[in-house]
Amino acid sequence: MNKLFKTLSLLLLVMVVTSCTSVRVAADYDKGANFGEYKTFAFFKTGIDKAEISDLDKRRILRAIEAELLAKGYSKSENPDLLVSLFTKSQQRVDVYNNSWGMGAWGWGGWGGFGPGWGWGWNQPTVSTSTQGTLYIDLIDANKKELVWQGMGTGYLSRNIEKKEARIKEFVTEIMSKYPPGAQQ
Repeated sequence: MNKLFKTLSLLLLVMVVTSCTSVRVAADYDKGANFGEYKTFAFFKTGIDKAEISDLDKRRILRAIEAELLAKGYSKSENPDLLVSLFTKSQQRVDVYNNSWGMGAWGWGGWGGFGPGWGWGWNQPTVSTSTQGTLYIDLIDANKKELVWQGMGTGYLSRNIEKKEARIKEFVTEIMSKYPPGAQQ
């Protein structure tokens, strides 16, 4: 029985760790767009200003996007082929676990009705909160003023300031791995 609890605890820990570190991504694009023609980019300030996140996080995201596009051979320009915009959504998740097993005091009577009731049993519910965020990165054809590609990443956000920048880079890297369409195969 003790081995079963250790195995279940380890399995739960693995599930929690992997669910908190993964970023689920998806992308959609205009099949008529010729992505080979795009060589330059600039940030679309009007769209970025509407994102409901702190200016610090906006700068972190923009630096990560810029690094990804530069690594793909694009260059920043005053007269760009692509405009980069973004927006975000977040939601608070509250989990209540009613099935935690552990040591507890059950009072008089205990197991079998003999003496004080110390023993193994169900503990009080455990409550945890986390924030799940979604980052959308839009690439807009600057000449046509039309959206040609949109990448989306969803995952859990870190409250730890030291880990926040790494988590933002992870989001952006995972999303941008889908651009240009067909390159990730």
